[in-house]
Amino acid sequence: MPKLFYSKRFEKNLARFLNKYPELESVVKEKLRALSSNPKNSSLKTHKLTGKLKNFYSIYITYEYRVVFYLNKNNIYLVAMGTHDEVY
Repeated sequence: MPKLFYSKRFEKNLARFLNKYPELESVVKEKLRALSSNPKNSSLKTHKLTGKLKNFYSIYITYEYRVVFYLNKNNIYLVAMGTHDEVY
């Protein structure tokens, strides 16, 4: 199972998101747990990004909010969290 690592930017984005939407904390935890178990889980809608973010992937937290991450064999590096416009 890959291990999750949080960047400073991701931690800041997450804290801001949970402050604004505390009722979604359990959703975020479940999505990150699912990501750690299986990054290609269909419920996450994992997709590879293109352009300047071509080495990164994204998952859906809600329809509006995404998590951007970098994936290697044993680790997942969470880079950013926010709306489509904020993270891309």
